[in-house]
Amino acid sequence: MEDKRLHRTLAFAVIDSLKLIFNEDRYASKVVEKVLKRDKRWGSRDRKFIAETIYEMVRWKRLYNEIAGTKGHYTAENLWKNFAVFAVLKGYTLPDWKQFIDTPVRKIKGRFDELLKERKFKESIPDWLDELGVSELGEKWDDEIHALNQQAKVILRVNTLKTNKIKLQKDLLGEGVETMILKDYPNALELVVRKNVFTTDAFKNGHFEVQDASSQLVAPYLDVKGGMRVIDACAGAGGKSLHLASLMDNKGQIIALDIYANKLKELKRRAKRNGVHNVETRPILNSKTIKKLRGSADRVLIDAPCSGLGVLKRNPDAKWKLQPEFLENIKKIQAEILEDYSKLVKVGGKLVYATCSIFPSENEEQVKKFLKNHKEYKFVSESKVSPYQTGYDGFYMALLERIA
Repeated sequence: MEDKRLHRTLAFAVIDSLKLIFNEDRYASKVVEKVLKRDKRWGSRDRKFIAETIYEMVRWKRLYNEIAGTKGHYTAENLWKNFAVFAVLKGYTLPDWKQFIDTPVRKIKGRFDELLKERKFKESIPDWLDELGVSELGEKWDDEIHALNQQAKVILRVNTLKTNKIKLQKDLLGEGVETMILKDYPNALELVVRKNVFTTDAFKNGHFEVQDASSQLVAPYLDVKGGMRVIDACAGAGGKSLHLASLMDNKGQIIALDIYANKLKELKRRAKRNGVHNVETRPILNSKTIKKLRGSADRVLIDAPCSGLGVLKRNPDAKWKLQPEFLENIKKIQAEILEDYSKLVKVGGKLVYATCSIFPSENEEQVKKFLKNHKEYKFVSESKVSPYQTGYDGFYMALLERIA
């Protein structure tokens, strides 16, 4: 049975973390990573409570703030009021700490029931995002935003260069990590219970990467074969480059491009652990980097920068960091990237444009605009991955072929 008592040191760790996230605009993932290293005596249950509570309070920031009546000012006193709302709604027994004196338990529950009638509070989102969601997705927005407010599952991608799904499942079980096989995802395993998998021998030996099930659909969509020249145009830390390498059985060449050299450094490190040796990293220093590769690629993957709305499950603070002007700007960047990198594909080659967004304006509308101005390309297929239908991240992929 779950322990429903609150422990002082853990509660304070949460409050300290929220100060940094809400008042100093720090990224929740970085804050969680740092706080978990604070006390060596914390066991796995303590760490789980801290991490999950921080994410919960970030995810439901607007709802809890509305119930607590704290007007969006995150002083220490107000953070405790928000924490009290969390504790009451989650069924914790409130201890007799001074921070909880006069907590209006019945009022909290009543206010919660009342606010569930209005989506912007029920799903804890800014007004502008709610309005945009409705204009982009209509009635579907209701289901999608609800799905995106659930906790993300932990999915592993089996590195087929070193092992297979059945063997990895058995090896992980030997290390106390229970997984289940996902049908329709050839190389995915889902954790039955959340655990820190990065300390396992299987991870250290490069037998898997942590990668959401939806994200695992992108590399296969590119239709690669060993021996091809493939360009991963916005490679980042290279999750999809590594997947492409395993699909190509380490044969051929993958050129991983990115404007951030530090991300490519991380890709090199991961490639070594994965036993991948057909990936070459090239930081984009200027337009020459791109020009040199013109018309040379069999396949180009554009995993474009986007609003990231499809991955809100794992980045709940994006709801509060995202601004309407950023969204307008990112659409211009997407169009420019498609324009520039489409030139790298040789005639007869293929291109995938992908985002982790669920909004048509970042997805199919971008592809339509591009095709209208580029008769040398033809549309092959597209795939829209819905968080509501799959339970995983939201993604979009379009496959285009260069015909002239």
